[in-house]
Amino acid sequence: MDLLPADTTLDERERGATVALLPIGSVEQHGPHLPLTTDTLVACTLAVELAAAYVVRRLPPVTISCSHEHAAWPGTVSISATTLAAVVRDVAASVHRAGATSLVLVNGHGGNYVLGNVVQEASLGPLRMALFPGEPDWDDARAEAGLVTSGLSDMHAGELETSILLHAHPHLVRPGFARADELADDRRHMLSRGLQAYTESGVVGRPSLASPEKGRAVLASLVRAFAGYL
Repeated sequence: MDLLPADTTLDERERGATVALLPIGSVEQHGPHLPLTTDTLVACTLAVELAAAYVVRRLPPVTISCSHEHAAWPGTVSISATTLAAVVRDVAASVHRAGATSLVLVNGHGGNYVLGNVVQEASLGPLRMALFPGEPDWDDARAEAGLVTSGLSDMHAGELETSILLHAHPHLVRPGFARADELADDRRHMLSRGLQAYTESGVVGRPSLASPEKGRAVLASLVRAFAGYL
């Protein structure tokens, strides 16, 4: 799977897509069994699947975003919400000049709260934006794929993310995920205290329940859901 688009300018001209996809990931801890780039891998993998099913232009990802709640673990890198919003707006202006009428932010990191505001403000401008997947899309995908853990419990490096990587990038999943379960449903002060107040390993969820089949089904559900955004 080519996570970076390899299209030429001629390819883009012939495709004539007016909807652009911008994957947005992160560089943050995902416990001992998933790579720091998990969110970027998820966003890019989903973008690849969407581009195979719809006429869209796939952009390279934004790989560093707002991961401040994970700063206690080695390897985590963040930029400010202001910087992330500015990057997205600059990309939006550029693709609009290039002929796009819409930009979809394919977000792989739940901590990028500012993206909702960027999309909200864009509804008043010349280039419409959408934020995908939304929470209902994830909930539907969990149900259709037979995931056991709820969205609340499966917050980080759990059943969902581990399943997607077991399906799409199994060589990146380290041994030991079957023994990495850790739950912390009450995280009401996470924004002020950081995730380290609720988990020692960095995992919040049940990766032991993950499977490649669940990951495949999650992606298939999200691809179907994307039709509503178009």
